[in-house]
Amino acid sequence: MKRVLGLVTASILLAALASPAMAQEEDDGQKVIYKQKTEIDFEDVSVEGELKKPHGQFMVEKRQAAFNPLIKMRADFNPEMFDSVNQVK
Repeated sequence: MKRVLGLVTASILLAALASPAMAQEEDDGQKVIYKQKTEIDFEDVSVEGELKKPHGQFMVEKRQAAFNPLIKMRADFNPEMFDSVNQVK
C-alpha cells in the first residue's frame, strides 16, 4: 500500500513539474506579411572561369564477377533417352 501511495505521489509531483515546461506562444501583436511573388534577377551576375580537361585517360576494365552456378549443366541425357525409347515400344 505504501508503495502504491509513493508511486501516485511521484506521478503527481512529476506532472506538476512538467506543466510549466510546456511551450508557450509569444504574441507581440505583430503579424508577419510575406510577398506573394519573389523575383530574382541573375542578369548582372558574371561568372568567369577556365575550362580544365584531363591530360590523360585512365581506363580500367572490370572483371566479370564469378558466381557459383545454381544450375548444374548436364553433358548428356542418355538415360532419359533410353527410357523414352522403352516407353514408346
